[in-house]
Amino acid sequence: MRLGVAATPEVALPTLDCLLASDHTLVRIISQPDKPAGRGQQLVSSPVSKWATSHQIPLLTPSTSDELDDALIDLDLLITIGYGRILPAKSLSIPKNGCINLHFSLLPAYRGAAPVQRAIQAGERQTGVTVFALDPGMDTGPIYTSITASIEPTMRSFELLEKLSSIGVDAVEQALALIEKGVAPTPQTGQASLAAKITRDEAQLNWSSTAHSLVNKIRAFYPQPQAWTLFRGQPLKISAARVADLVSDLQPGQLRVIGSDCFIGTTDNSIILERVTPAGKKEMSALDWSHGARFESAERCG
Repeated sequence: MRLGVAATPEVALPTLDCLLASDHTLVRIISQPDKPAGRGQQLVSSPVSKWATSHQIPLLTPSTSDELDDALIDLDLLITIGYGRILPAKSLSIPKNGCINLHFSLLPAYRGAAPVQRAIQAGERQTGVTVFALDPGMDTGPIYTSITASIEPTMRSFELLEKLSSIGVDAVEQALALIEKGVAPTPQTGQASLAAKITRDEAQLNWSSTAHSLVNKIRAFYPQPQAWTLFRGQPLKISAARVADLVSDLQPGQLRVIGSDCFIGTTDNSIILERVTPAGKKEMSALDWSHGARFESAERCG
């Protein structure tokens, strides 16, 4: 088939590598326009745009629906992976076999922008990938393939995304085989849930929560937007932590160094902070940070 791929993030790259080596023809890549980033706000291409350029695959970054539609006219199928833009119904009908999407959850669970982060935040032990036919709804189209995957207790969102991006290659290959055979996708069934985009305010930690729920948020929100708290009035990002084995007498948010570990209290237990980023500094071990901070008696975060 003559394929197009509309994608933006790095998680699309394993599928792109597979398609490039397949018997299908990868006609073009569609990605988001370059965006300003960093302190200098210089324009930066998306990971998918960089991949297309390095592999000499025609690249388009349409800014209007008409430009997008023009890029779909000669395709048998469009595959979308984290493209970052909802395709209008008119566009979905242009490729000969329509459009499919690789989504990083077991639909209909966790429809939306942050399925991996929300699954970790909820303490799920299982997730997966789904390839479905796009329709005008939000991840509501009928399913071609689903593959289940486990979530290890210490996995953070980027690690789970990396795992799912590899599994997604098989799911896309299976879906393409079904489409070539003329097999129709199956309507979604089961309880639907939403995985809304994460805001920075939501990533602020409330130490009057349970230890497990807080560690789940820290895992889920790394590397973006990163869980954070206030320490001496300044933001402190937390990139890695674990629940302490033993219940301590610390109050919610209270800090204490015990041996070689930096503890912080919650409503039911303590968390051991492992990696933090103080305001204006680089990420460091929590123990190194505590040595520099020199906690006062009963000092708290939050």
